[in-house]
Amino acid sequence: MIVPLLAGYAADILLGDPQRWPHPIRAFGYAIHQATVRLNKGRRRLLRGAVLTIVLCALTWVFFFYALSFVRQLWLPGYYILASIGVFFGLAGTSLLREGQAVFDALEKKGLDAGRIRLSRIVGRETARLTEQQVRIAVLESMSENLSDGVIAPLLFYAIGGVPAMMLYKMINTLDSMIGYKREPYRLFGRFAARLDDVANFIPARITALLMVVVTGSRRGARFVFRYGHAHASPNSGYPEAALAGILGCRFGGPNVYHGVTVEKPFIGTEDRIITSTDFAYVKYINHTVALLTVIAVVLAWWL
Repeated sequence: MIVPLLAGYAADILLGDPQRWPHPIRAFGYAIHQATVRLNKGRRRLLRGAVLTIVLCALTWVFFFYALSFVRQLWLPGYYILASIGVFFGLAGTSLLREGQAVFDALEKKGLDAGRIRLSRIVGRETARLTEQQVRIAVLESMSENLSDGVIAPLLFYAIGGVPAMMLYKMINTLDSMIGYKREPYRLFGRFAARLDDVANFIPARITALLMVVVTGSRRGARFVFRYGHAHASPNSGYPEAALAGILGCRFGGPNVYHGVTVEKPFIGTEDRIITSTDFAYVKYINHTVALLTVIAVVLAWWL
């Protein structure tokens, strides 16, 4: 368990997510899309969505558990190779940090329109009318949330049950990102997936916020977690966002447009100061340090 973890973690730092490589998350997305087209219609959409979520999650765990077990019995080095690749695919820390850096670079070198276009690759909100400050804020919000569901949560699930549990979490997260919306046509069909994602991320989000405060020694970050963490519409996203807003002394949240609908998110923080590239460099340090501490903790847990 330790060797695949360290190898996969190192690969994520060095490579990120190569765009042209085959990736299990793309397979997850394809399966979800195809099933949604067939099932998200007619009556009993809540039940249909719940059954789909349970079946896909169960199949994911079963496939990776028995595939890795089979390879382990045949050839132990092959097992370590495949498990390491599984960890690599399960982590999404470096790739999104690179995407965030690309947004900041586009703003500085090509202007606001280029920054908006680049931002649209990593956020769900509409970006065409965002100001330069709003673009930067959106990047930082995404970085804090991704630290939890793209790095810390997968690592914690790996600590519990290895690659099969990590891939199970990735399926839950992918289901939520594709059908876990409160708007039609997913309001009923994706409700179970959204609630399951809330449960899966409940502890990781709070551990992420705690570690962010610890690695920076920010008392204000700790205050923000307790003051604003629960204010977010999501039961989990608000905690790492509140921690980062407190650490940087800035303000997140506010109104944003999603699919033509204005969503009034509560503000996290009060000081609407200008975000700079220096802030993003600090965020990269925070994300990498928190990830490293979590990896060390998982290794120690397995070692002891």
